[in-house]
Amino acid sequence: MLIRAIAIAATTVTTAVVAGLTAPAALAGPTGPAAATAPGFLTGRDLPAHPSSPWHTGKVTRGLPETPPFCLSRALPATGAWHRGFGTDVDTGAVQISVRTASSAAAAKLAGALERKVAACAADWLRNMPGGTASWQDYGKLTVEEGAHVYGVHTSVPDSEPGVHLYGIGRDGATVTVVNWSQMGDLAHAPVKAFKKTTVTAVNKLNP
Repeated sequence: MLIRAIAIAATTVTTAVVAGLTAPAALAGPTGPAAATAPGFLTGRDLPAHPSSPWHTGKVTRGLPETPPFCLSRALPATGAWHRGFGTDVDTGAVQISVRTASSAAAAKLAGALERKVAACAADWLRNMPGGTASWQDYGKLTVEEGAHVYGVHTSVPDSEPGVHLYGIGRDGATVTVVNWSQMGDLAHAPVKAFKKTTVTAVNKLNP
């Protein structure tokens, strides 16, 4: 039962995502006029289309989501953060988190730290999950504003459903955004091409 519970949490199934659409956020104190204004965010239409369900879009909310994205626990600062959750009628969900930092240099540092965290996620997860399997894929950099990068992570434990996650991390000026898409399955089921378009759109919508 413990293994099953951990596996379900790791896959960020729709139930958790939908709950996060209305969950109270951890509020952050503003760092200046820019931090008081939310960056531009994705809508459900910007996400990879699901074959059997529309996307349900939550409100843009100040602070971090109550449940952090898989791989990014304690990696994102609450100060200057905003988020929006997305869910479907099935097992697919997503969240976008954007952070207004104090400077372009601070944003570059944060984006680099997030990329390293995701790149190390599969190995870190395996160290804490004996008997599990995990893999990751670097899907490359994207040319948009100050740049973006897309990664995929797959995790699985015996007697439970596997989970697949895509991450788009990008920056425009002093603002960093990360988009996390998740569902049951493995990397072969991930809509990488469509998610790259989603990541480019996310960065282009930022207004630092």
